[in-house]
Amino acid sequence: MIVGVIGSGGREHAICHALNKSKKIDKIYCFPGNAGTAELAENINLDLNNFENIKDFILNKKIELVVIGPEKPLVDGLTDYLENYDIKVFGPSKVAAQLEGSKIFTKNICKKYNIPTANFGVFNDIIEAKKFLDNSNFPIVIKADNLAAGKGVYICENKQESIQAVKEIFEGKFGEAKNVLIEEFLKGEEMSFFIISDGITFKNFGTAQDHKRVLEGDKGKNTGGMGAYSPSRLINNELEKKILDKIINPTLKAIKDLKKTYKGFLYAGLMITNNEPFLIEYNVRMGDPECQTILPKLNTDFCEVISSCCEGKLKEVKIDWNDKKSLCVVLCSNGYPQAYKKNVEIKNINKIKLKKDDHLFHAGTTKKDDNIIAIGGRVLNFVSLSDNFEEAREGIHQHINNLNWSNGFCRKDIGYKVIVK
Repeated sequence: MIVGVIGSGGREHAICHALNKSKKIDKIYCFPGNAGTAELAENINLDLNNFENIKDFILNKKIELVVIGPEKPLVDGLTDYLENYDIKVFGPSKVAAQLEGSKIFTKNICKKYNIPTANFGVFNDIIEAKKFLDNSNFPIVIKADNLAAGKGVYICENKQESIQAVKEIFEGKFGEAKNVLIEEFLKGEEMSFFIISDGITFKNFGTAQDHKRVLEGDKGKNTGGMGAYSPSRLINNELEKKILDKIINPTLKAIKDLKKTYKGFLYAGLMITNNEPFLIEYNVRMGDPECQTILPKLNTDFCEVISSCCEGKLKEVKIDWNDKKSLCVVLCSNGYPQAYKKNVEIKNINKIKLKKDDHLFHAGTTKKDDNIIAIGGRVLNFVSLSDNFEEAREGIHQHINNLNWSNGFCRKDIGYKVIVK
């Protein structure tokens, strides 16, 4: 089988790595890929906004299965477009992808189907938003309605911060935003909960805890993710049942009521308060870096799992997992998530000696004259599986020390809530 993977981040490298282990796959193309995917796949520099060129390449190379990694092509309707040409695609339709593409779309579903979530208001201008803030309790959460690469969320401690956040969103900091969402601040602990669906049935696909803040102790600005660990320390049988009954099943019913089915990954970002789940947001793909943390734990042939989803046969596949703990630390360019240098060489990367349960997934990298060059904010993902989280993290820190890249930094405390010293 010939497979195409769309995307260029650490998630896509992890997907290529999982697919590459399948005996069913003869060749992988990655559009556009990175320096890491280039070791497993043939990178193709295609514009992901040009659907026709993507389609033509897929048909020309006889690609039999396409896996869409990032959110934007899904929200823009790439799945629907390719399926019109009888191309097998793993990823939700444009309508279903609005679960991530529009936070207000999701909030309205929560309201209609009684899905537990924070109380909220939707505003289309600064004046109305200010009036609402006059009577609000703080802290408060303010979100851009549109896609914002995981960064369009503000947690504001007072009215002044809130007005500034609203202003930045309407001025286009995260792209054009016609609406802003203001919601109550929920106290508790976050958890990422994943399922995979073929549109008929779904199966659980792991849990994780992501660390979004740039500084240790979960402080500083929001990022795309500084690291993660799996499984979440919060998950238990009772909580899992509540998540499925109160959040996942009603959401899938809502999509069916729109005369659509949900095929692909669905990632629920949850706030857990006293063992009760509240939906914060949905992602319609695997998270990044949660994907890099979860996929190495998968024992079942990943190609078989994805193919079964595209054929409506997920029920027939038994998904088997490694029971080890998995931890991921993201190495970032100095300055991230604000301004940082690009086109910086990463020396010593060939000196990293990975053990059996260690992985190094590339994110913002490219290859120039056999050198690995950092071109993004989040650059490398170090992942380790172990019997305990502390051992996994120690091994990762040793690799990062050996790399000794002076242009990068990482959070040293990933997993601190499950690593008690």
